[in-house]
Amino acid sequence: MRGIALFRTPAIIYGTEASGKIGDYAPEFGQKGLIVTDAHLDSIGILAGIKESLTSSGVDFILFEKVTTEPVIEYVEEGLRVLKDTKCNFIISVGGGSSVDTGKGISILATNGGSMRDFEGINKIQKPGLPHLAIPTTAGTGSEVTQATIITDSARDVKMLIISPHILPRMAFVDPLLTLQMPQHITASTGLDALTHAIEAYVSVKAHSITDALALHAIRLIAEYLPQAWSDGTNIEARGHMMTAALEAGLAFTNSSVALVHGMARPLGAHFHIPHGIANAALLATVVEFSVLGNPGRYAHIAGAMGEDTHGLSLLDAGNLAAKAVRKLVDYLKIPSLGGLGIAEEKFNRIVEQMAEDALASGSPDNNPRKASLPEIVELYQKAF
Repeated sequence: MRGIALFRTPAIIYGTEASGKIGDYAPEFGQKGLIVTDAHLDSIGILAGIKESLTSSGVDFILFEKVTTEPVIEYVEEGLRVLKDTKCNFIISVGGGSSVDTGKGISILATNGGSMRDFEGINKIQKPGLPHLAIPTTAGTGSEVTQATIITDSARDVKMLIISPHILPRMAFVDPLLTLQMPQHITASTGLDALTHAIEAYVSVKAHSITDALALHAIRLIAEYLPQAWSDGTNIEARGHMMTAALEAGLAFTNSSVALVHGMARPLGAHFHIPHGIANAALLATVVEFSVLGNPGRYAHIAGAMGEDTHGLSLLDAGNLAAKAVRKLVDYLKIPSLGGLGIAEEKFNRIVEQMAEDALASGSPDNNPRKASLPEIVELYQKAF
């Protein structure tokens, strides 16, 4: 174990139909909740059991269904206005990372005031947010159990990373049934997002015994069950294991850290509006190949967890199999290169050095087992392109 570690987690209600239990707990947080979600999820019936459970418990609710893309400041500000106008006293987020992150932002502004820009960085939030209950509908971001939110400042083309224990939701309701209608491409991108979280949590210089156990188990589950969930979205066993993996990966990285992949992914999202999970997926194999030298033993463990035969190999050769396993999975799930995502090459080449500077400025690359210089990050971007 590396020194003294603090492990944070919300209360977690987990399992099939867990989301329908929200009415058992919501009354302790208030009598009127703001549901932050995407109108599409409501239209396909995802919210039906949640609304029924709240109504049965005597809890009123208002729907804020404007979250249709990556979370932006405008969503948070509009949601806050609705919350105040309707006198809601707690928040329920239902959806992928965008809805949960938006709910986190509303929660913080409701009690701290100011703008989301005021809180960019680490531990700049003074007061706990309004009570927030998070219900994920994707098996990927783990945002329901993390003390971070990423909100895009469109005016600056910056994805603001905001970290504070005050962001952590009070409860998470983790229900694999809510992922059964998740489209194949979302299953792939969110699953690889979870894999990125788990790998980076495991190799981070801030990893410790508890995060190691969670991250390595998440990697094993993802390697086995993501292809199954992707090929057959109705496979409830695979969906359940992927929900577990995303949860474990979220708990792992929020209590250790993310690293180089995340540092490089945020500028891609800000400048090219690439969804976070896709950006991580497109970078992951390239960054793993670069990073193995920094801690080949850890990457050897990852290779073994992903099903590679490392028996009799040197640590370096075994570690290199981790990169091979990641690339094999990314290719199987048909994730394109950065160039294949439709990024304009001229603009990419024009701003790639600025993106590398932004990646380093985020602080995440400092947690990578192999440190990358600015020219090396530029080269990694170009290789991933």
